[in-house]
Amino acid sequence: MNSLIVLLIGAAALVVGYGFYAKTINRSIIQPDEKKATPAKMYMDGVDFTPANRNVLFGYQFKSIAALGPILGPIIAVQWGWLPALLWIVLGTFFIGWVQDYSSIIMGVREEGQSFGALSYRLISPRSRLILITFIYFYLWLIMGSFGVQVGFNLLTNPVVPLGVLIVILVGVLAGQMTYKWKQDIILTSVITVVLSFVGIWLGTLPFARDLFSAILGIAGGKTSPTLFLQVTQAKFIGSLLVVAICYFGAVLPIWRWAQPINYVSFWIVFLGIVGGIGGLLIWRPGMGDFPAFTQFTIGIGPLWPMLFVTIACGAISGWHSLVSSSGTARQLEKETDALYVGGGAMFLEMVFATVAFLTATVAFGSYKGYVDAGGGAAAARVFSTGLANFLNQWGLPKVFGTAYGSVFLTLMALTIMYLVVRFMRVASAEALGDKIPAIRNVHVGTVIALLLTLALIWLVPFLQIWAVFGAANQLMASLALLMVTLWLMSKGKQYLWTFIPFIFMFVTTIAALLYKSYESFFINLPKTADPAKFKIANVGEFTAANVLIGLIALVLVIAALFLAWDGIQAFRRYRAGVPAKAGAKA
Repeated sequence: MNSLIVLLIGAAALVVGYGFYAKTINRSIIQPDEKKATPAKMYMDGVDFTPANRNVLFGYQFKSIAALGPILGPIIAVQWGWLPALLWIVLGTFFIGWVQDYSSIIMGVREEGQSFGALSYRLISPRSRLILITFIYFYLWLIMGSFGVQVGFNLLTNPVVPLGVLIVILVGVLAGQMTYKWKQDIILTSVITVVLSFVGIWLGTLPFARDLFSAILGIAGGKTSPTLFLQVTQAKFIGSLLVVAICYFGAVLPIWRWAQPINYVSFWIVFLGIVGGIGGLLIWRPGMGDFPAFTQFTIGIGPLWPMLFVTIACGAISGWHSLVSSSGTARQLEKETDALYVGGGAMFLEMVFATVAFLTATVAFGSYKGYVDAGGGAAAARVFSTGLANFLNQWGLPKVFGTAYGSVFLTLMALTIMYLVVRFMRVASAEALGDKIPAIRNVHVGTVIALLLTLALIWLVPFLQIWAVFGAANQLMASLALLMVTLWLMSKGKQYLWTFIPFIFMFVTTIAALLYKSYESFFINLPKTADPAKFKIANVGEFTAANVLIGLIALVLVIAALFLAWDGIQAFRRYRAGVPAKAGAKA
């Protein structure tokens, strides 16, 4: 398979999926009204409800939904072979991914920016509110753990990365000041901040920056960073604390001051990286060599079904997107007619992004052996950075800069999601416990608790173990969002099969994945502690705690989802009996 054919498949899915299927749903079922007041205008408070230019909001949406999932997921998943991974990226986005993102925005806009917790209370049942909030909190915790390990342990411990990341963040803050306080033109703001960001990334590759951060991380002169506790070295400790500090500011500051402008600037860094990578592919036109279309049904991660569909966590569909869309983007949408462009468009762009990541694994190294030698699924971040550098090198960019750019690229992909995750975690904890423990309502208290839990997960549980459960929880959240949208459509008398069928598939698949991971933790991994030498277990206590923690989280998520599904079935029957779905009915 040649890379050009893969790109053409992705382009065809985008044109047909967005240009025909999505626009048909938008026009015939949702029927957005350009003149209808949105929550951003009705409740404008300058914090969460803030009308945004559709292009700024597109950048915010894309950078808020596209994190490490569409990058690392495909690179890990090609261990089953390139064909299953490519099919799920394309077909998952076409039939499910954009559907969830777009419909979550529309539901949020039409329901005055209400959170999923409030909507579940009304659409499903009173008890579902607390159950859903509990589910969301555990799910968000897994996001923080999986991304935190990659950023704090792998990316920020590379001495060429931290300076570039910090400069991009400061430039993002400048973009917010220029846009909202100084009222500068968005084009001028974009040009200045993007150029400054690339200068910052380049500065990070210079000897003074490498030497400075090598000394801070304890790796100056090629030394190995000293271990402080468990498996946490000085470099990993500092990297994880830097993650926590950045996330703290992102969670407590107004969205226009930190999250939105930083995400917007980061969008351009990511977008230009995608364009550069695709351009390099068009120049190079590499093939996959002997990379197999299919390897075997069961690999180290588990069986192809259900594990493939949760390993590619965001490249096809992601529950995280529904939270961003409903509780974030829906509160910033200036016009209803912007919803498809922002929600559907950003998801199809993420499909393109996932396709590029897929190609960094399958064609950038010339063969399956090259992929494995570059680190394979266990070192997906390194595979992506190196592969992207190979693509950009076709333009004449030095591989040293390309690799650093790829690493900063990945770090921003994660961080710009993580501080939004913490923001949602402290909102969820306030909704669940605020009445009983008033201190939880304080933004700083809720944020600090979320970040302390994050550090515990980062320091204790290995990445791939968190990733699999995170992926399953992520896709299960997507299925629950589709259930909510389905019930909302039914309550409005609208066609609902376009969301209901994807809900069924995702719910069954993700429940199976979580049960598999829980079984693996308790009945496959824990028995290995009887012979730690044979299974190369360095610390039996840490290994046991990690597996018990992951196994229990998986079970909690399954139980919560089953309760929500049961209440959802009752609501489904109620709406079906009382409010028949009518094509084209206006909400």
